[in-house]
Amino acid sequence: MNDEDLSPEENRAIAARIKEELARKRLTRQHLADLAKISLSTVEKALAGQRPFTLASLVRVEEALKVKLRKEKAAPSPEGELAPQSLGSYSRPAVAWLEGDYLTLRPSFSDPNSVYAYLTEIRWDHALSHLAFRESERIDAAFKQDGAVSVPHQSGYIYLVTNKHGQYRLVIVSRPTIRGELHGILTTLQVGRGAQLTPVATPIVLAPLKTIESPEFGLIKPGRPCYASYRRLLKRTVEEPFALFLTGA
Repeated sequence: MNDEDLSPEENRAIAARIKEELARKRLTRQHLADLAKISLSTVEKALAGQRPFTLASLVRVEEALKVKLRKEKAAPSPEGELAPQSLGSYSRPAVAWLEGDYLTLRPSFSDPNSVYAYLTEIRWDHALSHLAFRESERIDAAFKQDGAVSVPHQSGYIYLVTNKHGQYRLVIVSRPTIRGELHGILTTLQVGRGAQLTPVATPIVLAPLKTIESPEFGLIKPGRPCYASYRRLLKRTVEEPFALFLTGA
């Protein structure tokens, strides 16, 4: 791999990904330069697009950030690559806009005044031939979810479905807003005392990570820098409304 192997678009994409990782891990550019054992000037110029990344610098940055930045040369997609009928029979090109990393917000189950924030990645699974999602950056890592993404044409809604041994957890979100946000409802089981589990439904929003400045994950309490903006996103789900919560008469 030489410098010429990366197009300007690929260099820009890698630079954007590095900036996201720095924000996510709360690292400075100087810290990255120290970890990768390259000069700060090299980091600054590469991130500013003033010169392309070299293979050596990319490998060191990947090792420092512990992420894969270079895309593998993918084999051509099989013609007519489609999701199964049970997930909406969508083709990959038709849902390519949905692939990406999302800051995911919902009310905290343990502290009603706080917002729970984590990361949801949506990618095409070549082996299964459909979109799949995976959660990370959860402080309760034992409960992180992964599963299939259903995009039926009839309703226009998007479903993130976990099915583990017949136990379901479901997220239903609307089509994206102009900023790419997906608002909707999460239905799951809340852990109570001992082995007690209680069905619960709550507002949820998935916001493209690239639209969030200095994202924070975990339990976001009042007073944190991002609390107000996170709370606004969640309130919009109910106030517009993107979802209704009915309690009966």
